[in-house]
Amino acid sequence: MISIAGVIGAGLFVGSASAVAEAGPGVLLSYALAGLLVVLVMRMLGEMATAHPDTGSFSTYADRALGRWAGFSVGWLYWWFWVLVIPVEATAAADILSSWIGAPQWVWALLVTLALTASNLASVGNYGEFEFWFAGIKVVAIVGFVVVGVLAVTGVLPGADVTGTPGLELTGAAGGFLPNGFSAVLAAMLLTMFSFMGTEIVTIAAAESPDPLRGVRRAVNSVIGRIAVFYLCSIAVVVAIVPWNSPDLAEHGSFQATLQAIGIPGAATIMDVVILTAVASCLNSALYTASRMVFSLSVRGDGPRWLSHVSGRGVPYPAILASTAVGFVAVVGNYLLPDRIFELLLATSGALALVVYAFIALSQLSARRGLDAAGERPPVRMWLFPWLTYAALAFIAVVLVLMVVLPGQRLQLLLSFVLTAAVVALGVRHQRRTGRRVGAGR
Repeated sequence: MISIAGVIGAGLFVGSASAVAEAGPGVLLSYALAGLLVVLVMRMLGEMATAHPDTGSFSTYADRALGRWAGFSVGWLYWWFWVLVIPVEATAAADILSSWIGAPQWVWALLVTLALTASNLASVGNYGEFEFWFAGIKVVAIVGFVVVGVLAVTGVLPGADVTGTPGLELTGAAGGFLPNGFSAVLAAMLLTMFSFMGTEIVTIAAAESPDPLRGVRRAVNSVIGRIAVFYLCSIAVVVAIVPWNSPDLAEHGSFQATLQAIGIPGAATIMDVVILTAVASCLNSALYTASRMVFSLSVRGDGPRWLSHVSGRGVPYPAILASTAVGFVAVVGNYLLPDRIFELLLATSGALALVVYAFIALSQLSARRGLDAAGERPPVRMWLFPWLTYAALAFIAVVLVLMVVLPGQRLQLLLSFVLTAAVVALGVRHQRRTGRRVGAGR
């Protein structure tokens, strides 16, 4: 359920509207291409996680396979990504709660973050319990959305008159399947790529579960189905019912605009509840993931030693409090700093998903050779090794080139690369100071 929750966020329910507006019905190709990369990366990560489960996940694997500088770099970059998620999701939750109940947004942002921090501090089981129910609500919402959409499209749903909408005429009306050309599909892929970030959390959580091998194997093997059902099917319903150039998409979000087009009463309230669940889930995961990554870094000597302390329940409370504190500062900054400054901070994480995926692929190349040499055969193995791993790296390179070519993505790429270069430089310096040579933990 954690792996399911990780792949469904507010980016699907609301943010997908931007991708639809960019590529039209061709956005299905955008999601399919981005999903293909995620499937390959999860397969690689699953191979390493079933061989050696660890709360540091790909940071630990990069340390062993590539050297201490790599584990240090990808760990701190990933931590930074999730720390910045905290204020974004807290503010999104506060917007909804403030519109429902009143009170200033910052009050709700503070209360939501405090509540989920308290649950994470109590026990790791609380995180899993919260994610179980969050995931359940999101799965029910998406499956219900797809079922209602299909019934509306086929004319079975009483009162839903959408069979003549331009959205259904994907090859004719409103410009056809690719109204803005294939280049728009690639541009939309950049928007969809980062909505998949979080799928990999399951390999971090697995190390604290009773049966990590079984959990990771099931999550990795089911990722194709989850992407197909939750993303491709739901977006197919959206583009079949709402014209891609409809102003309702930008105003209400893709799911709400679709439910309103079908004529579902209370569509806005339904989607507010689902989106609130999604952002609470993402915030919960951000606190958990950031704390576990910085805990792993400290245990390995790549972070302050005091962050490695755990409570009697096995909870790394200093790591949780430290990550939450930085998140709180970012929440305050979201309200006090000029919008442009906070946007620049967020832009530093714009390409970090691709950086993390590249580290995973490079680590798997090295780790697999080590496993084969030792005669080990983990339960999950990468398909067509090493060719699909090389293909994933080539895919990442193509996406990075696209970010250079497309004007709207250049700033994110630049700031992400500046941050990555700075952290890698610190990692190399840290490795030299500690005397670990490249590949020494393999």
